[in-house]
Amino acid sequence: MKTLDNIPTTKLERAGKLVKTGVKIGGNYVKYYGKKLVNPDTDKEELNENNAEDIYDGLKSLKGSALKVAQMLSMEKNLLPRAYVEKFSLSQFSVPPLSAPLVRRTFKKYLGKYPEDIFDSFEKDSINAASIGQVHRAEKDGKPLAVKIQYPGVAESIGSDLALVKPIAMRMFNLKGKDSEKYFKEVENKLVEETNYLLELQQSQEITEACAGIQNMQFPKYYEALSSERILTMDWMGGIHLGEFSQTDFDADLGNKLGQALWDFYMFQIHQLRKVHADPHPGNFLISPAETLIAIDFGCIKEIPDEFYVPYFELAQEDNINNDAVFMEKLYELEILMPTDSEDELRFFTALFKEMLTLFTSPFNQEEFDFGDNGFWGRIADLSERYSKDDQIRKMNGSRGSKHFLYMNRTFFGLYYLLHDLKATVQVNHFKQYLN
Repeated sequence: MKTLDNIPTTKLERAGKLVKTGVKIGGNYVKYYGKKLVNPDTDKEELNENNAEDIYDGLKSLKGSALKVAQMLSMEKNLLPRAYVEKFSLSQFSVPPLSAPLVRRTFKKYLGKYPEDIFDSFEKDSINAASIGQVHRAEKDGKPLAVKIQYPGVAESIGSDLALVKPIAMRMFNLKGKDSEKYFKEVENKLVEETNYLLELQQSQEITEACAGIQNMQFPKYYEALSSERILTMDWMGGIHLGEFSQTDFDADLGNKLGQALWDFYMFQIHQLRKVHADPHPGNFLISPAETLIAIDFGCIKEIPDEFYVPYFELAQEDNINNDAVFMEKLYELEILMPTDSEDELRFFTALFKEMLTLFTSPFNQEEFDFGDNGFWGRIADLSERYSKDDQIRKMNGSRGSKHFLYMNRTFFGLYYLLHDLKATVQVNHFKQYLN
């Protein structure tokens, strides 16, 4: 793969790159409508593929927040057309890496030495490259290490990047003006945290120590003396990405074992630590040769305040969903319903969220749940399809819910999809043995 010798870092450079991408997308639409004039039955599949490729090509050279948003969207399998999901998913661990000279300059700036002066050996070619940083293999004192290096300019361009993608996101999610600001601020704050590798070092050590007793889970050790705000060093963990593993012909018992470990890992964090690894995509998990699950990235950690945690999980209880008075009370507490809602909005969103929550919380109301059940996923797809085509919802304010929903829902959707990839049946309350 071709390496990058530089990354656009100024607002003007990055905006110019996105403008060029916009011109390409405009050309794709011209071609699509030209074909449709000749053949009215022409579908949008080719248009979606061309647009997805051009958008991804533009974002991958920018890296940073813009590419991170694409990565987040790749997890929304029922929201975006298939072509976008497939192309954007590449941002999880497959984008052009930095060149060796740029890597060396980054080391000199943030650790005061070149990599060959710090490690006994350092591979100049990265093992994988994602949205915010890339990973190199190294060795010191006989110990194999993984060294994550952040791309130049990523931290400084977060605000301007989000301003560029904000109009697209607002149209896609039907968000309205000032009501949407809390969501963009939440994303910006999380991205700022993700670019602070000293914070990630601290979070990684805290969470891996707390979760060390969870069966069939493994974590790397992190090295403070070999890390800085833009460089993070940890143990090299052997294994294959969960996404690759899920494409193999693995044994059902192994899928269940790994799925149970994943479920327990997430439930323990949420209910014991009140914070959670909020970036559950396949690139952040490995399957070890010993058939254990390895979590390797703790850059995106979501803290869960009590004022959100309590009503959120009260709404996961079937009895509360079926109790109209309690249900309405919790919707107001979670800012899903608002005092300014019209009667039509109250009826519409109460019915919508009752249907959604009945479906999405169904795993919590059973002793055992099969995440490989295609019927469950078919119902999610049907619900998503129905409401995406609902003209009424486009006329209403889609800026609903506490800002904490953004990363909590992302966490659960990502977790559900990973469990589906593992075809796992889990014991829902198994995690409680780990709670204090």
